Amino acid sequence: MIQPEDSEILWMPDAARSSHSAMATFMKAARSVSGLPLPDTEALHRWSVQEPAQFWSLVAERCGLVADGPYHPAFVPGNSLRDARFFPELRLNYAENLLRRRDDAPALIAWGEGRVRRETSFSDLHERVRCCSAALRAAGVEAGDRVAGLMPNVPEAVVAMLASASLGAVWSSCSPDFGVDGVVDRFGQIEPKVLFATDGYYYGGKVFLAAERLREILKQLPSVQLTIITNYIGDAEAPLLSHGIEFERFLNTAPNEPLNFARLPFRHPLFIMYSSGTTGKPKCIVHGHGGTLLQHLKEHTLHCDIRPADRVFYFSTCGWMMWNWLVSALATGACIVLYDGSPFFPRPKVLWDMAAAERITFFGTSAKYIDALHKVGYEPAQHHDLSALRTLASTGSPLAPEAFDFIHDSIGAHLQTTSISGGTDILSCFVLGNPLLPVRRGEIQCRGLGMDVAVFDDAARPRIDEPGELVCRNAFPSMPVGFWNDPDGALYHKAYFKRFPGVWCHGDWVRLTAQGGMVIHGRSDAVLNPGGVRIGTAEIYRQVEKLQEVEESLCIGQDYEADVRVVLFVRLRAGLTLDDALCDRIRKTIRASTTPRHVPAVILQVPDIPRTKSGKITELAVRDVVHGREVKNLQALANPEALSHFVGRPELQS
Repeated sequence: MIQPEDSEILWMPDAARSSHSAMATFMKAARSVSGLPLPDTEALHRWSVQEPAQFWSLVAERCGLVADGPYHPAFVPGNSLRDARFFPELRLNYAENLLRRRDDAPALIAWGEGRVRRETSFSDLHERVRCCSAALRAAGVEAGDRVAGLMPNVPEAVVAMLASASLGAVWSSCSPDFGVDGVVDRFGQIEPKVLFATDGYYYGGKVFLAAERLREILKQLPSVQLTIITNYIGDAEAPLLSHGIEFERFLNTAPNEPLNFARLPFRHPLFIMYSSGTTGKPKCIVHGHGGTLLQHLKEHTLHCDIRPADRVFYFSTCGWMMWNWLVSALATGACIVLYDGSPFFPRPKVLWDMAAAERITFFGTSAKYIDALHKVGYEPAQHHDLSALRTLASTGSPLAPEAFDFIHDSIGAHLQTTSISGGTDILSCFVLGNPLLPVRRGEIQCRGLGMDVAVFDDAARPRIDEPGELVCRNAFPSMPVGFWNDPDGALYHKAYFKRFPGVWCHGDWVRLTAQGGMVIHGRSDAVLNPGGVRIGTAEIYRQVEKLQEVEESLCIGQDYEADVRVVLFVRLRAGLTLDDALCDRIRKTIRASTTPRHVPAVILQVPDIPRTKSGKITELAVRDVVHGREVKNLQALANPEALSHFVGRPELQS
């Protein structure tokens, strides 16, 4: 690693790493294909969006897709972004591309609370998927049927998903901690034929039984004809549910037939993902085989530099898009590492014990986890050999500059810190890392290749170094195939193309830097507007959460005296009480690094902060409560009871 001269640059790739990266090799191939010099990554990005047919064809060829049909045409433009088509003559199967490797090297390594490490080789994974696929086929599952998963993050979930995909069935999953209504709000819309479930799960040292909740769920899902139960905690009652059979027993019913992959059109539905559902029932977002596979291969191979010898980990549940993203890494030939349970039980070191023992090379987590690790003062580099680790990735919320410092100082100065941002809507990233570029403090390194990402002001004018809406001005393979039960596409259009006609916009408030990096300021629908000046909430969170007394915070704009005032809620460390002195310190800390408009007019203490099932704080629900409006979908929240702390506060009365 080269020592950077720029004080804002925390990491620079050394010459050996750069020259051996897949991105460097791809750039050489792109020069040959394009006939252009492409001297740097900015020029490569510009070519990738100006010549989509050349670019995506080269990605497909370099990644060696298993498919039938020609790579050309790679791109057919339409009358709008939604009408564009990629590889219309190609037929492939997502699962077949993830199961190309068949040797005895590890494909899956699973850890979790209180359980023995489990390892599954590529050959064993192929055999288990073969059995599951054959058993599903014998049970009547066909292409287009929906198969749902209510599973912990364990190998059985991966097997079930790949088996479903092999047949052309559509997979959709939720985390097992979802309540009955939360599950039914999602799966009830897509009417699954088969449900893969668990008998329970572990979290924070506790065991949670699932049988009673499953009974209630199945009563409200009449479409389910078969329930397959993973024996995870050893509850013998769970497999006795209506239409129930234990997972291993189900695999043993499989006919002795080879694993045949249905090669399908590029846009054939693969996954149904869900919006957070904080403004109504979750939207069912459909993603296709080809677009998901190609986009993930581009990100894993080029932007993340993942190689066949790597071990890739991302802390996730089966209800978050990062689980799908992680599993796709099998297509690179790498081993993926799963963890199920609390990342802090029994101690903060648990994930780092795993990272060191497994020689993990790519470690992914959330920004909140990094912040929490920093708060408790745990420094992994002091206790673990992390020399195998090359990249630390973070997503879920903005990664503050101080978190970049913590990673550099306390986890590893040799690490490429790869902050990434995209979303469930695209099942991938708009902005992410690049092994050829420096890591600058507080910035995401670059825009994704093939993605014409820009920042618009309210008049749809592109802006540099000014905050605005993140947009994408071109079509890309992982755009949703559509929404479930949206035959005329009206919901799809409203979700992404209403704000700026003909341009993708899904509500991120960001700043594109002069160096081509990106700073995320938060959701644009949560942006504050005091005195008509728009402020991203992340700008305030970064300052407040520097203070050791503050565990986390949530900020809203309250309508007040014909304007908007900034209201800050803080959750403090156990045993602390908010007083005038701490309020003064909070205001001074915010003011010192921002502007007077960022300083909250009101600061209040709360014992808990509401968050969605994927762990994101939900400013919109709190804003509705403070303004006396109904919160439309409490089932979208992991802890809806927390909203009670924001109701009827006298300090917020006009």
